[in-house]
Amino acid sequence: MQPLQLLASLASGQPVSGAGLALQAGVTRAAIWKQVEGLRARGVPIEAHGAAGYQLPWPLQMLDAERIRAGLPAGLARALGALEVHGELDSTSSELQRRGAAAGDLSIVLAETQTAGRGRRGRVWLSPPGLNLYLSCLKRFDGGFAALGGLSLAIGVIVLRALKDLGVAGAGLKWPNDVLAMPGEAGAGKLAGILVELSGEYQGPCAAIIGIGLNVRLTPALTLQAGQPACDLATLAGGVAPDRNRVAAVLIAALVAGLQQFERHGFAAFVADYAQSDLLRGQPLRLNGALGVFEGVGAGVDERGALLVRLDDGSVRRIDSADVTVRHA
Repeated sequence: MQPLQLLASLASGQPVSGAGLALQAGVTRAAIWKQVEGLRARGVPIEAHGAAGYQLPWPLQMLDAERIRAGLPAGLARALGALEVHGELDSTSSELQRRGAAAGDLSIVLAETQTAGRGRRGRVWLSPPGLNLYLSCLKRFDGGFAALGGLSLAIGVIVLRALKDLGVAGAGLKWPNDVLAMPGEAGAGKLAGILVELSGEYQGPCAAIIGIGLNVRLTPALTLQAGQPACDLATLAGGVAPDRNRVAAVLIAALVAGLQQFERHGFAAFVADYAQSDLLRGQPLRLNGALGVFEGVGAGVDERGALLVRLDDGSVRRIDSADVTVRHA
């Protein structure tokens, strides 16, 4: 029995005996115990209840491509270049990169777990099996890189649109690519991360691989391992996590519609929505980047997605995402 098969056997949230799991898999109980320990080491909170067996503290849904496809609006599935669910990948974005020119426009790859999930500036994105959502999308553009200014910010808006469609409130955007549970909300912290990687010609056809990691269900141990405040959909939804296949379908639908809107109108179509959810606007900030360390007050973003910071002398400085790390002062 492979680890993800074991996880699927426990997905109901009901106790399952170790002997029954061993009989089902045709292995020893010691082998089942070893797989359980492996899943625990990767962040899955499997409980042991003596003779009753092993149990998850809550039910979860294993990702299913057909269920996700069935949850998409009529006709939208035909717009996808691919819709794939993998058990384990190094990274969903790396998988799309390996496809190269063979990958169709709006190809979507999801994974139950990643061994080398990537965040911004080389950070690792924790990807425990079965708990959250790890998704990447390939979008091809006829124009060059210059037309893609603000794309990562637009993706943040798209994620918030998906959360609204799921009935989940209480999240906002932290420039350049973080979705946070808003200050004052229970369990405030990072809810989702976005990584956009570009390839192609500066003035000609190019492509963006858009990686999104969305926390559906976290544990205290995973939050501690993340090394920063974090939040999940379960917390924002009153303790009951939404079905992961539904979350995936709603996010993919919002992503396809939003990317088509961006292709037509660029970041200008998202500026107003971004401003409504901008967690840095009007906040005292300390910035540390290529321009050194300085302080100012968030003043929104410009038409190409650069952060605007008002300095003490009243002047406004524009900051590009590649140049700066932003923290509250």
